Amino acid sequence: MADLKTKSEQTRHRLLSAASRIFAEKGFQDATIAEICEQAEANIASVHYHFHDKETLYLESWRFAFNRELDQYPPDLDLKPESTAEQRLAKRIKSLVYRVADNNSYSFAILHKEMAHPTRLLSDILENEINPQRIQMFALLREYLGQKAYEQHIQYCHASIMGQCFQLLRLRHMQSVRPYRQHPSDLSDIEAFAEHVVQFSLAGIKAIRSTLN
Repeated sequence: MADLKTKSEQTRHRLLSAASRIFAEKGFQDATIAEICEQAEANIASVHYHFHDKETLYLESWRFAFNRELDQYPPDLDLKPESTAEQRLAKRIKSLVYRVADNNSYSFAILHKEMAHPTRLLSDILENEINPQRIQMFALLREYLGQKAYEQHIQYCHASIMGQCFQLLRLRHMQSVRPYRQHPSDLSDIEAFAEHVVQFSLAGIKAIRSTLN
């Protein structure tokens, strides 16, 4: 019985891994259950057993990818209790950049496809999974900007940070579909890019903070 349960869990894991990769590459509309099953070395009946339908598989594969990426690049890894807001914010920004940059990270790519061709299937799950991360980022920005900051300041700073991350995602996509010579952005040194985003973001936030004092 234990062996059957283990095999079932392994099949589910393979389906989620394959689905997250294929949905990230093709989007919900163009991805097929047949292709996902072929990649996962599973049969279509296993999709119905574990997820019932394509829509549920889409939701759960996004959740699977998102949580796996958070585990791999945790926003609070190695931080000490006495870490400053600046240090914690820098770590959270780097976590975002690394998650977007990793070729085996699929949650942001799925979101990118979702924005281009909305299914509205992800709205509830995004609220449950992404919103806690957004709340934590807002709290850090509020702490770093100081008590005189308005909600608009916080929202604009957050949008600026996320915009840089999605620009990285867009550049990665363009390099994958067009010749390198047309898009000479060097994305090979992700550590350097992450450090740039941190320095650029913190400098901007500091400048805003100075106008509030």
